[in-house]
Amino acid sequence: MASREAFRKYLEGAGAIDCLSKALIKLYQQEQKPEDACKFLRQIMCETCPTDEQVTEMTKDLADSKKEICCLKKEIMSMKGEVRRSSSEVALALTAGFDKLKEDEACTSLLKKHLTEEVFNELKEKKTALKSTLLDCVQSGLEHHDSGVGLYAADAECYELFGALFKKVINEYHVDFGDDKTHPASDWGDATTFENLDPEGEFIVSTRVRCGRSIEGFPFNPRMTMDHYEQIMERVKTVLEGLQDDLKGVFHPLEGMTKELQTQLIDDHYLFKEGDKFLQTANACRFWPIGRAIFLNEPKTFVVWVNEEDHLRIISMDKGGDLGAIYQRLKTAVETIGKDMAFVRNERLGYLTFCPSNLGTTIRASVHIKLPKLGKVREKLDEAAAKYKLQVRGTRGEHTESEKGVFDISNKRRLGLTEYEAVKEMYDGIKELIELEKNTEDVKEEEKPAEASPSETKPSESAPKV
Repeated sequence: MASREAFRKYLEGAGAIDCLSKALIKLYQQEQKPEDACKFLRQIMCETCPTDEQVTEMTKDLADSKKEICCLKKEIMSMKGEVRRSSSEVALALTAGFDKLKEDEACTSLLKKHLTEEVFNELKEKKTALKSTLLDCVQSGLEHHDSGVGLYAADAECYELFGALFKKVINEYHVDFGDDKTHPASDWGDATTFENLDPEGEFIVSTRVRCGRSIEGFPFNPRMTMDHYEQIMERVKTVLEGLQDDLKGVFHPLEGMTKELQTQLIDDHYLFKEGDKFLQTANACRFWPIGRAIFLNEPKTFVVWVNEEDHLRIISMDKGGDLGAIYQRLKTAVETIGKDMAFVRNERLGYLTFCPSNLGTTIRASVHIKLPKLGKVREKLDEAAAKYKLQVRGTRGEHTESEKGVFDISNKRRLGLTEYEAVKEMYDGIKELIELEKNTEDVKEEEKPAEASPSETKPSESAPKV
């Protein structure tokens, strides 16, 4: 009772009772009683409040204003993106960055090793037909001395025009490839020869095979305009929405994607995030998120990333070790998409990508695999990985540790062999690792020897992995 009385006094003191009483009297005085009494009372009690019709109109005006603001923001972003350094500014930035790189004795990047004074002077004033400069290719490596490679191609011509640098980096990164080698013609082989690597589901958590593609007629990230990003996305959207059977799916542009969907796709490891510091400085994230998108089939076993690091990242994946089915899905997708758009291919280097580490087949075939016993004798794991040219990473990819004995293991070679051969190396190596795991005695935690260096010492400057 006390609380009710206190509330009554509060309403009376605030004038609410008087206001409500007047409104009810007005309603009583109406000869023609309104159909919606609540609406009538609301209008009387707050004569300055807008009507429902006015609220609807204001809501529409607000939506129109937001669209106009969005258009203006895009226009400003586009104008800012078109601002380029002058030749003198490029020269100053190149010289300053090169001098700092030379002085950093701790830097071990391939860029530092191969960008000698002689090479620098030979290339510093050159420009491609699309006006790409040496700075466009090396600015990330000049800024980030902890890069593994430190070099990107601003457009396809960079691989030839700046060949004095690119060739040396490529030959060292792709260890079995040299000036006398030529990448072979594409050959996806027979996917049915790849049996299930782990039919009992004892070792392999998941399998994933991906490749990258650059679309003919477009530069790479540093020279792309906002229109380029949007044109690529629209072209790819048309092609992907025509896919059928188990490739059929939904196209999701990042621009306008709800926060809930974006968070869910990232948490489920399907969606890429904006690039790391290496890609940011390489100008791979311009106009973000405009022109970026993800395509996902219904079973979530086929994904395409649009304008992430490369124009396209085409990914096939599934739980377990059925490599043959996963590889066949990717093969079918790449061949189907390739019928409707041409990809950039170099006679010597194969398919061209933004980062030279992905050239050739561009194939990365990987498994998440449980190797708890081998993980405790790392030198044995690394020895087997080296034999089959495999790359060993932690559970969450580059620069991470193994969690509960789970490793991310993939083929290392992409250039100088066919698609089938690249995947076959992974297939043979994983079969061997499973046999080794079965035949390795478990080492007690306290007896665990010091961990050896990872088999792959050159960081891959690629995107987050699905």
